[in-house]
Amino acid sequence: MFEESGERANVVALDASHDRSSFESGVEPLDRYFRTQIGQDARKGMAAPFVLLLTDGTIVGYYTLSATGVSVGEFPERIARKLPRYPLVPATLVGRLAVDHRHRGRGHGRHMLADALFRAMRSEVASFAVVVEAKDEDAQRFYERESFIRFSGQPMRLYRPIADYRKVFEEKL
Repeated sequence: MFEESGERANVVALDASHDRSSFESGVEPLDRYFRTQIGQDARKGMAAPFVLLLTDGTIVGYYTLSATGVSVGEFPERIARKLPRYPLVPATLVGRLAVDHRHRGRGHGRHMLADALFRAMRSEVASFAVVVEAKDEDAQRFYERESFIRFSGQPMRLYRPIADYRKVFEEKL
């Protein structure tokens, strides 16, 4: 539960009853995806979409989760040497995360990211890290402020080991 100016907001799984037509993040690819593709990706099992809703049903933001794999060689050597020698390491991808431009600067992005991390950590599917692919430099800076680490040679692709979040969430439970 999140509160904005006295109004409560809650993250829930996206469903057909949610009106996506007025959502505008200001990032055209994220808006187009949300309006035209997200439902199909959910139905086909390509992404699990979640929305942050105000009590009146207004969508404040959204994010998607899906499984992914990361080549063990993409991690820094200090991390890679501790991992099994599998070609791919299981990870959880926060494929998209966007906040409506009318609700920016109020902590909604952080709230949704925390919700995504909590869901990834609770999952019964193995995942070593949470991976994000920043759409622009603003998004990149947002994730870096949240302690995500850039993959070498891929400044817009970042990760954070899930074990880091287990410690944080266990302290709050």
